[in-house]
Amino acid sequence: MVASIGVIGAAGRMGRLLAEAASRDDEARLGAALLRAGDPRVGQDVSALIGGDARGVACSDALDALAGCDVVIDFTTAATTEAMIGDIAAKGLPIVVGTTGLSASGQSALERAAQTVPVLQASNTSLGVTILKNIVEKVAAALPVQYDIEIVEMHHNRKVDAPSGTALTLGQAAAAGRGVDHDAVADRGRDGHTGPRREGDIGYAVLRGGDVVGEHQVIFAGQGERIEIGHRVTDRSIFARGAITGAKWLVGRAPGLYGMEDVLGL
Repeated sequence: MVASIGVIGAAGRMGRLLAEAASRDDEARLGAALLRAGDPRVGQDVSALIGGDARGVACSDALDALAGCDVVIDFTTAATTEAMIGDIAAKGLPIVVGTTGLSASGQSALERAAQTVPVLQASNTSLGVTILKNIVEKVAAALPVQYDIEIVEMHHNRKVDAPSGTALTLGQAAAAGRGVDHDAVADRGRDGHTGPRREGDIGYAVLRGGDVVGEHQVIFAGQGERIEIGHRVTDRSIFARGAITGAKWLVGRAPGLYGMEDVLGL
């Protein structure tokens, strides 16, 4: 089966990569490319966004353009995702959500959507990061609490949320491995005279600069040794390829909230 994929926010940096990846995939095709209302490219062929020959798909600003799609991918902003998730679910369409920084109400809306359609939520659609998360949970479960866990992440200077969604996902994996509540042990910032590190905390350090696509390192620091597990992205298109893989997997699934771990069978 060739999956017809609709891309929300196709004019954005990730949206263009997603549209191109869907067009290039042998088991998928680009079924719709949605832009913001008022975008001058509305009505033009999607090649106006991603170059190359005409694809036969006109850019649109209406959700009705998703008719005929098998699955939708949304990597926009928290506000856009929260505003549209219910309407997309009402059309009976499976949804891949890569947007990070959702509010509590936005997360609740996504979970409500998952009661009627399959939803794949992933703060990072890289297959490598999915494997990293799995490893982090296992290492955290195996080591005693005396091993301090620190997560260091770096992204480009235009990223607006911190820590990154991926960093928080890794911290949540570590907390799950230890069987503790993540929010109770997360130390998301240190400044001034903080006192000694509290045993069992999961610390975060955030770096921003230049054009760094994404780097994450999880450190397990013990007495006399340190375990460092990391992942570095050099090509943003890996997120698009991972999202297309997830979208194809999602088609035909039962309603529910899924993660990339499910896609890889972990």
